[in-house]
Amino acid sequence: MKKNDIKLLLIITVVGLLCLLVLYFTRTDGDQLVITRDGEVIETFPLNKDITYTIEDESGQTNTFEINDGIVDMTDASCPDKICVNHRSIHYNGETIVCLPNKVILEIQSDEENEIDAITN
Repeated sequence: MKKNDIKLLLIITVVGLLCLLVLYFTRTDGDQLVITRDGEVIETFPLNKDITYTIEDESGQTNTFEINDGIVDMTDASCPDKICVNHRSIHYNGETIVCLPNKVILEIQSDEENEIDAITN
C-alpha cells in the first residue's frame, strides 16, 4: 500500500464514523407501533400504553408482542427460527422487528417529522 492509499482509507473511515455518530445522536423516540402483514396495516398502537397482543393469521400462525414503558418486544412466535423473538427491543423512530415466515412487520413510527429528513427532502 502506498502512502496515499492509507490516507484515502483513513478519510473514508473518519467520514463513515461521523455519519454514524450523526445518525446515532439525532434519532428520536417513536409515538406509535404500526403492525403490517403482507404489506397491509393490521393495527396501530400508541407506545404510551402497556399491552400484550397476539397477531394470528388465517392459517393459525401467531406472533405475540409486548409494549412496556414505550419499548416493543416480540415475546413469542409460531415461526420455526424465532429470529424475531431473539431480536432486540425497539423504541426509536424507524426501527423494525420482522418475522419473515409469518410476514409480520412491527415498525415504530412518529407523528413528528425528523429534522434530517426535512432537510434532505
